[in-house]
Amino acid sequence: MSHADNAANAAPDLDTLSRYLKTSETATSRRIPPLEKWHPTEVATMDMHIKANGEWWHEGRKIERPALVSLFASILGKEVDDEGADRYYLKTPVQKLYIRVDDAPLYIQDVGVVMEDGVQWLEFTSSTEDVFRLNDAHLITLRARDNDAVQPYILVRHNLEALIARSVFYHLIELGDLVEKAGQTVLLLDSGGVRYEIGMPAD
Repeated sequence: MSHADNAANAAPDLDTLSRYLKTSETATSRRIPPLEKWHPTEVATMDMHIKANGEWWHEGRKIERPALVSLFASILGKEVDDEGADRYYLKTPVQKLYIRVDDAPLYIQDVGVVMEDGVQWLEFTSSTEDVFRLNDAHLITLRARDNDAVQPYILVRHNLEALIARSVFYHLIELGDLVEKAGQTVLLLDSGGVRYEIGMPAD
């Protein structure tokens, strides 16, 4: 059965989805639930659209409540189809709802320096309340998009990446060091006692 066929059997409803989440543990603690342990039988396509600037839209209208967006982001997942394309979805124990994403599904809006036991960490905050530090599990990469513009991304969770806002990346440049290495400009960032090299993507 195709996703389109399944969609006819499971009409997603934004209010029903939000009510389900609000009664779950996720609503009060914003813990990221174990999506990999959920195997819903209802599969559908939902008119949800995450724009490149981090805005979430439903049925042509922007979702204005940050708390609701944050809640939906906690059940966001990604898979790769047979053609190698990324597919994004919202998942509950009973439904898997495919949605549309323009670029990265998450968006980094702030970065700061945190000192802990004399060690400097770079701590990021997303528009959907994810807070994490630059480390081996959360690496930054630069990638060229279809318009040849190079943009910075960082791995957040569940194989989900976040686009780093331009202003945030400029701040990272101020916090780090730009050096020439093998004829290429490389950004060096210190976090958790480790020096990370951020280089331009290969041609």
